[in-house]
Amino acid sequence: MDAQLIFKYFPNLTEVQQAQFRALEDLYQDWNTKINVVSRKDIEELYLRHVLHSLAIAKFIEFKPGTEVLDVGTGGGFPGIPLAILFPQTQFTLVDAIGKKIKVVQEVVAGLELQNVIAKHQRVEEEKKQFDFIVSRAVAAMPTFMRWVKGRIKKVSQHDIKNGILYLKGGDLSEELQDYKTVKLFSLTDYYQDPFFETKKLVYLPKKFKA
Repeated sequence: MDAQLIFKYFPNLTEVQQAQFRALEDLYQDWNTKINVVSRKDIEELYLRHVLHSLAIAKFIEFKPGTEVLDVGTGGGFPGIPLAILFPQTQFTLVDAIGKKIKVVQEVVAGLELQNVIAKHQRVEEEKKQFDFIVSRAVAAMPTFMRWVKGRIKKVSQHDIKNGILYLKGGDLSEELQDYKTVKLFSLTDYYQDPFFETKKLVYLPKKFKA
């Protein structure tokens, strides 16, 4: 599976964006041989399991220029790097507590010549800035995740959708999300046809506003 899969679902990419998406495979294969951050099976299906999965967030929201997004537990750079390619005027901060993963992220970002990504080797609790949106792929159960990111979401929204958390996760989430009355769940099969996405969800949890 190659980058054509991305172009099928995102047909309006610029030539630069198309070239960047194409470059992802070689960059990840090269760096993965030096520092293993993506499993072998997943490398073979990089565009389906990582890139397209990450871009489900872009099917839900189009980030405006100047938006600031925090990617928590980014691992090898997902969902942050694919989103940064798609939204070049949005600022992305990618954090992970594991240094070797951030090393790969930094090298991939440099290889793609992305100007809108900062990658930091740190725990999210150490991040002092506030962001419009926080994105992540299944790094922890939502109650734990909420503790980590407390106070990191800006109050004033510049989108029609309130600022908050955009979380990609699979399986049965009913117990994990039972205490969150404002949470919204979207099945990724609404966006994509591949069977890989049948159990995958996008979780949107808006920031609570005090009256």
